[in-house]
Amino acid sequence: MVIDPIHDTPPIRKYQIDVTGKMGDALTRDIIAAYLAGSDIIDIKAERILAEQKNIIRGMCYKLIGPEIVEETAKKVVIQDLLNPDEISIKKSVRRMFLISNSMYGDAIKAVKTLDTDLALDVDQRDDDVDRLFLLISKQFRAVLRGARLPDAMETSIDEYHDFRMAAVPIERIADHACKIAKSTYSFDSPVPENTMEMIEKASDFSRKIFEDSIDALYNSDVDLANQVIDRIAKMSPLIKKLNEATLTLSSPESVVALGTAVDSIDRIVDYSVNIAEIAINSAMTKLNS
Repeated sequence: MVIDPIHDTPPIRKYQIDVTGKMGDALTRDIIAAYLAGSDIIDIKAERILAEQKNIIRGMCYKLIGPEIVEETAKKVVIQDLLNPDEISIKKSVRRMFLISNSMYGDAIKAVKTLDTDLALDVDQRDDDVDRLFLLISKQFRAVLRGARLPDAMETSIDEYHDFRMAAVPIERIADHACKIAKSTYSFDSPVPENTMEMIEKASDFSRKIFEDSIDALYNSDVDLANQVIDRIAKMSPLIKKLNEATLTLSSPESVVALGTAVDSIDRIVDYSVNIAEIAINSAMTKLNS
């Protein structure tokens, strides 16, 4: 049983951003910063907000979970966060991040094998969903650090919340590397040789299994499985070495660079999966000693 005291309605957190002369990445960073700071309302003002600036603002509302434009004039745009944080579980958000990034990884390898540029584009677009979840988790974690009530207090301790927030980082990086693999598809002038592609599939299957097992270890507090994940990394090195050697036999410089990028990303995904396994061990140990 959890007894939760009645809290007064928290004050509305309001931020103002003057976008005069701000374009592109600078404007994007300001909006993200206000979102992560826990703003309920973001007032964006200028003597005149340009059409290009409004397009950036609308694009950012799409890329963030919760914020919606509720007022818009030539001089002002008001964004309000309509999300109820009590409805969001960090465990479900991290699980969703994993499912999306893992499917991205599998489809990225398929795109390289078939030189399917449409599938590669689809992988790249799905990265936005992972980023949205990651930013939401980051925002909620900052709120918890400021003393806010845990959104899923009945099923998640503050220690677990911290561990899952840490695990979200390597998952987001894995999604980024899946995008890199997918984008390499555009640079191949001919299909990857069959024997090389077989090695790529073998290495990617091996690394995906490591990724999946690291997540299972995290959610099940399975120290033995997490240690197995870490021990398996040694078997990856010979595969990567063979792939790097095969890369140099391709016919064009563009293909060499593209395959080299894909192989490096496969290797990095293993490293990030091991990071998750280490977090799983730390989390499990914390539970045992709590």
